[in-house]
Amino acid sequence: MHEFISQPWPWYVAGPLIGLMIPTLLLLGNKKFGVSSSLRHICAATFPAKVSYLAYDWKKEIWNLFFVAGIIIGAFVAVNFIPNPEIILISSATSADLNALGITDQSGIVPAEIFNWTNLLTLPGFVLIVVGGFLVGFGTRYADGCTSGHGIMGLANLQWPSLVAVCAFFAGGLIITHLIYPVLF
Repeated sequence: MHEFISQPWPWYVAGPLIGLMIPTLLLLGNKKFGVSSSLRHICAATFPAKVSYLAYDWKKEIWNLFFVAGIIIGAFVAVNFIPNPEIILISSATSADLNALGITDQSGIVPAEIFNWTNLLTLPGFVLIVVGGFLVGFGTRYADGCTSGHGIMGLANLQWPSLVAVCAFFAGGLIITHLIYPVLF
């Protein structure tokens, strides 16, 4: 059982399980799948200020906070108790592109040469981590949802704004990867 859980699941198992979340949430209470709204729920629950954006009954959405807590707890358990000893496999073309950008350590989920505390104190690192994080957060609120909400829930419901948002997410990723990142580093 341990080997089954510690191995990456194939797309034909993981994909349908993720896809079945949408009808399950809709049938069990007309709930929307997404993670970014949880920050709004936390702020509404903890900040008693009279901000109109936070003035709603957040208790109706408490299931979302439990969902996010489950993600955090599940990630902690997976990393600390069910580690996968194999390195993450990437294509040789991707590895060559990363080497050309000066990223040689490709053994982790994110390149440690980019995402580290020392790099955060440099201008390119600050732009990539802090400014990029702010832009992701701003874009998530501006698009009224995150990649999981739009890409899974919105597209499954055939929502035109979700298609536009997903296309913008991909375009933004391509622009950063091919135009901005090479200039910064």
